[in-house]
Amino acid sequence: MQTPIRTLAVVGTGVIGAGWAARALAHGLDVVAWDPADGWQGRLRRAVENAWPALEQVGLYPGAHPDRLRCADSLAAACEAADFIQESAPERLDLKQSLHERIDAETPPGVVVASSTSGLLPTDLQSRCRRAERVVVGHPFNPVYLLPLVEVLGGRRTAPGSVAAAAAFYRDLGMHPLEVRTEIEGFLSDRLQEALWREILHLVNDGVATTGELDAAIVYGPGLRWACMGTCLSYHLAGGEAGMDHFMEQFGPTLELPWTRLEAPELSETLIARMAEGTREQAAGRTVRELERLRDECLVAIMQALRRFEVGAGRTLAEDAARRERTARGAPPDGG
Repeated sequence: MQTPIRTLAVVGTGVIGAGWAARALAHGLDVVAWDPADGWQGRLRRAVENAWPALEQVGLYPGAHPDRLRCADSLAAACEAADFIQESAPERLDLKQSLHERIDAETPPGVVVASSTSGLLPTDLQSRCRRAERVVVGHPFNPVYLLPLVEVLGGRRTAPGSVAAAAAFYRDLGMHPLEVRTEIEGFLSDRLQEALWREILHLVNDGVATTGELDAAIVYGPGLRWACMGTCLSYHLAGGEAGMDHFMEQFGPTLELPWTRLEAPELSETLIARMAEGTREQAAGRTVRELERLRDECLVAIMQALRRFEVGAGRTLAEDAARRERTARGAPPDGG
């Protein structure tokens, strides 16, 4: 039987690392964090504080409190205290390889070491590790403390049990672990998002639309569908009673039309300025913290609405609520 995970070590405390800390704290865990940057302790605590109102709306586990966050003085101190380690350093392969080598040397045997990388391969990350069998990728989505999706995969030297243990831990954190069965750069979700992002850059670069118009094209249409059904199932419905077979027959020929361009345009100063100016206009004077709180309120409301129907993130939210209630009664989290 797997040892219960009571302490999460967060290595790297930027937006993603701070999100991991907030989610774990809300689930009643102790969190020990470390970061080499100056002033990281204050930024981390402020990020957790900003996330906490949304987490209170979703529901806190027994004993959950921001005070259970401890800032370690060294990487070794953080690793030695952990039952599970989540690395969230910047996306540089050399940096992450060096960091994983250090983590591996400081972490007791049997502790899974996960990376939040959004596209680097676990085989590369574990290349310098002596205990490479415990290295996995656990790629979350921002804001980590609310969005349930986490892509989980191992490298060539990863033990299957490590992937299973990571998925079980993420599930206990109220997440939806999606196992990526083939080790591929960018994994699944980011490859899909990247295609949309490249097309956005082309449309802005060519003067076809502004950032606000393109966001509206998603928010008021497909974005609402995507909250409960993905692209494939949505298009299945678009085929009518015959489903995807008819959809592919009817709309398949449009794939031969030059509607989209997957190669990114040159990131010229003009394009960067247009993107920045457009999003500043969309922000309408609101700070990033204010926009984060707005986003969180909207996400909580959407997930709670979906919970009624037990679809998408609403189903994950309902499962976590049931697990939280069992925990509060002192019953095993799995109901056994």
